Amino acid sequence: MQTIKVKTTEKQRMIDVTKQIQAQVKESGVTSGICTVFCPHTTAAVTLQENADPDVKLDMLDALDRAVPLKANYRHAEGNSAAHIKASMIGSSVSVFVENRKLVLGSWQAIFFCEFDGPRDRSLLVRVIPDRAA
Repeated sequence: MQTIKVKTTEKQRMIDVTKQIQAQVKESGVTSGICTVFCPHTTAAVTLQENADPDVKLDMLDALDRAVPLKANYRHAEGNSAAHIKASMIGSSVSVFVENRKLVLGSWQAIFFCEFDGPRDRSLLVRVIPDRAA
């Protein structure tokens, strides 16, 4: 398992981490298998999403803000309940096939780290698992 460090600078941001993940895949030496990326934080998430148009990220964040406003009648004393809810909605992990030592992603897909409670120093855990048949 490898760790990728992510330093966030804003309260809410989506950061493309595909290149860092791809570097871990290449370094692993696994030709064919699966790569799992896990976010070990309760106010951050990881997702697959379009990377061609930056407005998609903004639209996603705007939609999440409408669905889960920053201020509401939350009970959590730390004041970051919206971040916890958004992280659960997006999810804590993604898995991507690996072929020829490369991530198998669609034409427009990228792996994004989603920060909902920054700025913070964060981590993503990456494990590349080889196919038994390979």
